[in-house]
Amino acid sequence: MKQVVQNYKSGELALLDVPVPGCKPDGVLVRTAFSLISTGTELMKVSEAGMSMLGKARSRPDQVAKVVQSVATNGVPATYRKVMGKLDSYTPLGYSLCGVVEQVGAGIDDVKVGDLVACAGNEHALHAELNWVPKNLYAPVPDGLAPRHAAFGTVGSIALQGVRQGESRLGEVALVIGLGLIGQLVVQLLTASGVRVVGVDPDPARCELAERLGAATCGDPASAAVEATVAELTDGHGVDQVYLAAGGASNQPVELAARLSRDRGRVVDIGKCRLDLPWNAYYEKELDVRFSRSYGPGRYDPAYELEGRDYPIGYVRWTERRNLACFLDLVARGRVDVEPLVSHVADFDDAVETYRSLKDGELKAVAVLFRYPEHTAEAAAPEVTVPAVKRSGAQVPTAARAVKSPVRLAFVGAGNYATSMLLPHLAQRDGVELSTVVTTTALSAANAQRKFGFARATTDLDAVLGDKSVDAVFVVTRHSSHADLTRKALLAGKTVFVEKPLALTEDELAGVLAAVEESGNDRLQVGFNRRFAPLLQEAKKRFGARTGPANLRYLVNAGRLDHGSWYLQQGTEGSRFAGEGGHFIDTASWLLDADPVSVYAVAAPGNDDLQVVLRYPDGSTATISYVTTGAPGFPKETLDLVADGKVLRLDDFVRSSLFFDGKAGRKRWVSSRLPKARDKGQSAELAAFVKAVRTDGPMPVPLESLVATTAATLAVQAGLAGGAPVTLAGAR
Repeated sequence: MKQVVQNYKSGELALLDVPVPGCKPDGVLVRTAFSLISTGTELMKVSEAGMSMLGKARSRPDQVAKVVQSVATNGVPATYRKVMGKLDSYTPLGYSLCGVVEQVGAGIDDVKVGDLVACAGNEHALHAELNWVPKNLYAPVPDGLAPRHAAFGTVGSIALQGVRQGESRLGEVALVIGLGLIGQLVVQLLTASGVRVVGVDPDPARCELAERLGAATCGDPASAAVEATVAELTDGHGVDQVYLAAGGASNQPVELAARLSRDRGRVVDIGKCRLDLPWNAYYEKELDVRFSRSYGPGRYDPAYELEGRDYPIGYVRWTERRNLACFLDLVARGRVDVEPLVSHVADFDDAVETYRSLKDGELKAVAVLFRYPEHTAEAAAPEVTVPAVKRSGAQVPTAARAVKSPVRLAFVGAGNYATSMLLPHLAQRDGVELSTVVTTTALSAANAQRKFGFARATTDLDAVLGDKSVDAVFVVTRHSSHADLTRKALLAGKTVFVEKPLALTEDELAGVLAAVEESGNDRLQVGFNRRFAPLLQEAKKRFGARTGPANLRYLVNAGRLDHGSWYLQQGTEGSRFAGEGGHFIDTASWLLDADPVSVYAVAAPGNDDLQVVLRYPDGSTATISYVTTGAPGFPKETLDLVADGKVLRLDDFVRSSLFFDGKAGRKRWVSSRLPKARDKGQSAELAAFVKAVRTDGPMPVPLESLVATTAATLAVQAGLAGGAPVTLAGAR
């Protein structure tokens, strides 16, 4: 097998062939899927190895003291041979990974072969294809947690132990100095605990990332704005806790900690920074200085780590292993989001070059993952199933099937999109009656009733679903509730219009289709409105039928979300792309007249930018560039479709163009609209939906297409987690 090693004497890094470790009792043999580079601890070790002997001595005075003691005991020649022998040998790197249990040793009964586990330890969770891991240094990965995210377990435990040492309490204010990997995790853990956080780092990009992940404000250590914010948040008293997550030789962190702490505040050292405490400053405030020892109680205790002797929970609540399991649970439940921290994912075969790029500063990163060959091979053809649409022979209740005039509509949800993009098109439409609006708060229902003329406003969903006079139900709520509300409305026999996304998981999608099969009611439309846009409709018609495969490029300049937007609640509402990516996949599939058969997705480091490549049955491809870091003044959506010597161009639903070669030479057709008349198809989509309800005609978009688009959107997240193309099994 292969393992990353380093020669501390020469500084050489190598990917070495080494024997496979044996599976000893009281532990498991784990095949690594992803391992995480600690860009702080490991890079410090790599940098030290490249120093001269004098430089090494200066950086490790503790080891120099041991050498001096050895000289006094054993003499110079023996000590020299011992030191040189130790330096001129390969040492391992790595201590945080996720992998699959390949063998189970005697005495292990909590995991089995094939289970996914997160592993810890600088002797057991190495950058290697296989590792033997003792019982107290692994924890099972919760269902649904991606292996690349579980690989953060050990580093997350370090941050978690530091937060525990700070004894944070609800409503307190904390200062995090150093916003590298550990600092970013500390920010999220504190925020999840109800603590307001101020971050400090000289890197503006890291400050911005920490603010996106929950910090109240972040800035340069010398910034007056940081001190002003601390004063404002604490009424001038100073922060309750300071977490030193910085490294280096500067004494600035401990001096800043003293200046911004309140009287009798707590200062927790997590990183490895200079600790020349200014005596007067710390004495006068009687600051409580604490150290956080790695992953938690049990660390460096051979009886715990190697022999598997646990500490009784009644005496030691949070051990190394319990911290590891706790952090994995927090990530699985969305309380901590590690995906924005992933700056780069490298193939394990490129490990040496990756370290060199990090050391030389070519690769700027918060977190870097190694993806292992076996994992890549297994993930080369992951699948997301496109469920087959099954319809029972049962008849849909008359209330949903009868031809109606007027068509009576009920709205579940009356948020910004419903009130700005849907209801204005329906309120004045002939043959439509806005029957009932349902919201969770009475005031929002009353506001919608007053503004758009609903006959009734209520907070009782069951009353609407049981109302036989209601012909169709619009589901315009937060993303996490779409699938369940759609399922209930279908079972109640209603025609349903649900805003995207239809579902956030494969299980949710399966639940919707189970309702279709059980009820025989397939009267469903998802709010994929762009295919109804007049400019695109006309442009597609002029483009005509294709004879060969096409290439489609779709640039979505999505922009940044406002701080506090519920779209950022990925733990409950899904990723931003999961929420609106279906729009762009549906548009591409409609233009190409097919459903995708595979999806490949790549995320840009440190933000929500994505590249999604869709492959279609005839060889056509569609590339969706979904970016949040573009200029606000640039158009939001631009699209190019190239095939058969023709190019269709869409400029943000303001202008569409078709370039082609005609009999008289090159030709160009252009259809323009003024910006104020930008039309993304909502009105036409709603007209088609109302017509289908009124006439009992076919739904505007076949259910099979809606399902395929939803499955492809779900495959994007699966592809990001697995790092490989995802096959859409069962795609038409």
